[in-house]
Amino acid sequence: MHSIESFGTHDGPGIRWVVFLQGCKLKCLYCHNPDSIETAGGTEYDIEELVQMALKMKPYFGKKGGVTVSGGEPLLQAKELIPFFKRLREEGIHTNIDTNGRILNSFSKELLDDYADLVMLDIKHMTEEGYLALTGVSCKDTTFNFAAHREKSGKNMWLRYVLIPGLTNKPELLHAMGNYFKDYQTIEKIEIQPYHKLGIHKWDALGWEYQLKDARENTTEELIEAAEILKNYFKKVKIN
Repeated sequence: MHSIESFGTHDGPGIRWVVFLQGCKLKCLYCHNPDSIETAGGTEYDIEELVQMALKMKPYFGKKGGVTVSGGEPLLQAKELIPFFKRLREEGIHTNIDTNGRILNSFSKELLDDYADLVMLDIKHMTEEGYLALTGVSCKDTTFNFAAHREKSGKNMWLRYVLIPGLTNKPELLHAMGNYFKDYQTIEKIEIQPYHKLGIHKWDALGWEYQLKDARENTTEELIEAAEILKNYFKKVKIN
């Protein structure tokens, strides 16, 4: 495990107890948790210990809240998350996975199909060239295959999209994403993640070059314009 956030408000419905796991196979240029990328490191916890920690937070969850597992990339530890989510479900706690959608194996399918009430899927880019440039990894279609699996399961999904001026904030990309997902029935909403530079100091501490240091943050007008485009395709659009 990388870290825990006790009162997350942007990591799923309601108040969330958020577990950030260590390790990710991508190296997104805008990552605000770059110290969670390396698979080495982190702290090991016993599953029941985590369950008991979550239960202490349960009174704050209300009707909508629950536990979100993020990262890093949580599905790298899908096998270990199955008994964790199973126990949370037994305790009546809502479960959510925040993922880049790169991993779809027998363990992740079992976790997603049987124990994850919600999936928040990060859409990095709509072109292969853009996906590779942003993440350092090719084959964007793995994410779309993941989305198709979730759609087939009939279980709820949210999309998330980081809006970077000049890179992902282009009308043609927003329309392409809308057209691709417009017929999906399981997508409850899409969240626009405004670009920010809050993680630059972590890149510096790791001795890594932050390649988007010259990128600017979104204007209010840009966020609204992007949301208006996406409203043509999705039931609900939220700017975080």
